[in-house]
Amino acid sequence: MIRRKSIAVKPSGFSAAAPRSFGAAYWLSWVAAVFMLAWLGYVILLRVGVVQAAREASQTNTELAAAVPEQAGQSAPMPEFSLEGSVASLERAADLHTIIPTRPRTAPQKYTVEAGDSVFGIAKSFDLEPETVLWANYTLLNDNPNMLSVGQELIIPAEDGVLYEVKAGDTIESVARQFQATPEDIISWPDNKIDIADPKLVAGTEIMIPGGKREMRSWVVPTIWRANSGANRSISTACDTSGATAYGTGYFMWPADNHSISGNTFWSGHLGIDIAAATGAPVYAADSGVVVYAGPIGGGYGLMVMIDHGNGFHTLYAHNSQILTRCGANVAKGQVIAYAGSTGNSTGPHLHFEIRYLGAFVNPLDYVN
Repeated sequence: MIRRKSIAVKPSGFSAAAPRSFGAAYWLSWVAAVFMLAWLGYVILLRVGVVQAAREASQTNTELAAAVPEQAGQSAPMPEFSLEGSVASLERAADLHTIIPTRPRTAPQKYTVEAGDSVFGIAKSFDLEPETVLWANYTLLNDNPNMLSVGQELIIPAEDGVLYEVKAGDTIESVARQFQATPEDIISWPDNKIDIADPKLVAGTEIMIPGGKREMRSWVVPTIWRANSGANRSISTACDTSGATAYGTGYFMWPADNHSISGNTFWSGHLGIDIAAATGAPVYAADSGVVVYAGPIGGGYGLMVMIDHGNGFHTLYAHNSQILTRCGANVAKGQVIAYAGSTGNSTGPHLHFEIRYLGAFVNPLDYVN
């Protein structure tokens, strides 16, 4: 028998002395490979889920569409909604105003007179006193509200007071004394542009004097007395009133059918009332008396009638379109003496009516009834 001896063959590159160790890079590559495989699996699963969800949604929409019957030209019926019990609610109207404050003016502005305007009405629309409007427009109106006419361009101050053109030699203190104001008010008015640190006035500039006042020039028709009244001859009648026999009662009626004020009422710059009256409307004698003037007159009154009632009272009717009486005639209370109009300086038809007692102007509204 032949015995064979087995010989173990060792692979080349291996050593039996110790096993080979792997470096950090080797293990990092394995970790990266595992991470990439996991991420790829997640993306695949996510895509499969999205596709599945889309298929389910499509299936649901198909089933809903099949459940709704097709009705040509009609909408699908909606379920009725009913609310049990009452609901407490609060209704509020829309407010179109903003919360932005209305800032006051500090500079004067211009206004063009329109038909139907009056100094009193213009002043009221700008929340001013009528004297302020007259004082600011002295060169145009000369303190006479009856000189107002359509088309005039007025200066409207921003505040009650006096607009004043500074003269050479004026100081803030002297101007304040002249117009019964305080230097502080003049200095602090923004549009005056006065340096508080060195307050001085420049000749020729216009400044506002807030709260200032001055005397007003009077433009009035003189009171004309009938003959033998004892009045001074300089204001006695220019026509023959020797045949005067009518005397008033002391009680006055409205001289027009309309009993409303159309513009100026009674105030220091307008010593009568403007009664609304259309052109051609009848003008009545407010009380019995004798006519001491009938015709055109200056001062913006136009065609005017004045009646002496023989008891200290006079009445005056101005801006008439036509006069129906004559100077020296006796008239009875309620007699038509003229037709209303807009003659003289007037922005529209109305009746300017005055009552005077012993030559002094009184408010007609205190006497007519």
